[in-house]
Amino acid sequence: MRNNRAMSAGPHRIAVLALHQVVGLDLGTPSQVFSTARAADGTPFYDVRVCTPGGQPVRSTAGFQVLPDHGLELLDTADTVIVPGIHDGTALTSGTAEPEVTEALRAAYERGARIMSICTGAFVLAAAGLLDGRRATTHWAYAERFRHLHARVDLDPGVLFIADDRVLTSAGVAAGIDLCLHVIRLDHGSEVANRAARRCVMPPWRDGGQAQYIEQPVPKATDTSTAGAREWARQRLHEPIALRDLAEQARMSVRTFTRRFRSETGLSPAQWLLQQRTDHARLLLETTDLTVDQIAHRSGFGTTAALRQQLHQRIGVAPSTYRRTFHPRPAAPPRDLALTVADLPSYATSVGTENARSAEGLGRGGQH
Repeated sequence: MRNNRAMSAGPHRIAVLALHQVVGLDLGTPSQVFSTARAADGTPFYDVRVCTPGGQPVRSTAGFQVLPDHGLELLDTADTVIVPGIHDGTALTSGTAEPEVTEALRAAYERGARIMSICTGAFVLAAAGLLDGRRATTHWAYAERFRHLHARVDLDPGVLFIADDRVLTSAGVAAGIDLCLHVIRLDHGSEVANRAARRCVMPPWRDGGQAQYIEQPVPKATDTSTAGAREWARQRLHEPIALRDLAEQARMSVRTFTRRFRSETGLSPAQWLLQQRTDHARLLLETTDLTVDQIAHRSGFGTTAALRQQLHQRIGVAPSTYRRTFHPRPAAPPRDLALTVADLPSYATSVGTENARSAEGLGRGGQH
């Protein structure tokens, strides 16, 4: 996916396809997020434009009309096509799309374009046949309807976004922002994505496999949340961290902490900690000239072998291969990295089978 940005000379061309009853926030998300991705000299990496069938006005769910400058011909030259959510139309009611929309989307995909959806935009991609046999997601509230209409799609409504080759789908509302930041990170690395997130006043990452918090009540007080313990752990990824240590930070019993942790993150403490360490190692591989052995120790894996095993399990490549791909040029001398959550990248990797761990075994990766 990283090389997809080279499809066109100059900025990567993004076509946002607005259909009848387009969700207002979903429509504005790509333009807002991708426009903040720029080179150090201010050169934009993306050119985002909006189109509709026939270039005709369409009404949004936010009470305004969209007056586009382009019709479906915009998809003929787009490097990426994004379909925002909709709240009406045949894609939602009968699982079909207008023939010209289906034809334009299929032609764009066959030409090599990246295809994305936000929220119920997945219904449009499914109606065009682009999700058949693929993993995909959409807003959890529409999951039952989606499954009824599109049985050939492997729907997972419990995650924020899914990348299946060149077809990417996301859940509702803010998950579209997460997906756009993920794509920027794939195309241009974590530094550009983090800068874009800061410009949008957004957290720079939420993992794609994170739960959608389906009808999850907001904690009434901060002492009922595991957020403080998670932040405490992020600052100590290079140290052994036991489950009881995390529970003590949250002032909870191990059993209560484990249950609440999963309800808030969608992951077990063991899965989450391993994910944080992997993401931390990726950032160091991308942005520093530290040796792989040093990175293994700073990210809490302890040994190069443990880091190599986890990186290969999650993304299928060795640390050296990953570094050549995402950090191809010499970097400035590494600074002493005291990282916070605002610095950590995330990638849409599916959560693997949880490693067997004891209550004491959340320490160094590979030594559980």
